[in-house]
Amino acid sequence: MSITDGGDNAPTGAGQTTAASARRITITAQYIKDLSFENPGAPASLLQQEPPELQINIDVNANAVTPGLYEVVLAIRATARAPKGETLFMLELAYAATVSLANVSANDTPEALLVETPRLIFPFARALVASMTGDGGYPPVFLPMIDFSELMRRRQAATAKPPA
Repeated sequence: MSITDGGDNAPTGAGQTTAASARRITITAQYIKDLSFENPGAPASLLQQEPPELQINIDVNANAVTPGLYEVVLAIRATARAPKGETLFMLELAYAATVSLANVSANDTPEALLVETPRLIFPFARALVASMTGDGGYPPVFLPMIDFSELMRRRQAATAKPPA
């Protein structure tokens, strides 16, 4: 899977950029790096009549594998608790992709890795979460769409140091 756009390159005419200068993000592989589903109270927890409280945490990390090749990991944790607090299920998924970048500036690399790549692989991770929770005996959990740009902005704001 590959996406190409003009990025910040100068157009060659009518909004076109040359193929050689276009920013390119290529997913060379995608895979489940880690997957865990725990259903500690089954079968009694499957008889729960009240809707559970669902907590979902999503994070994205990227690391260089070799020059020009990166691994991007989308980490998803979903925990459902009964109204009385007992855990119904816990799901942890690390869904990853290896990505090569071409014609991406150093300034644009974080966006390519932490926004564009997760946006491309998220539908596959979302389907796995729905399948695992459904196969665990619960209604499938369909994750909402994620604004990875906002997630990156929040991460940057949290790591920014206050002025001295």
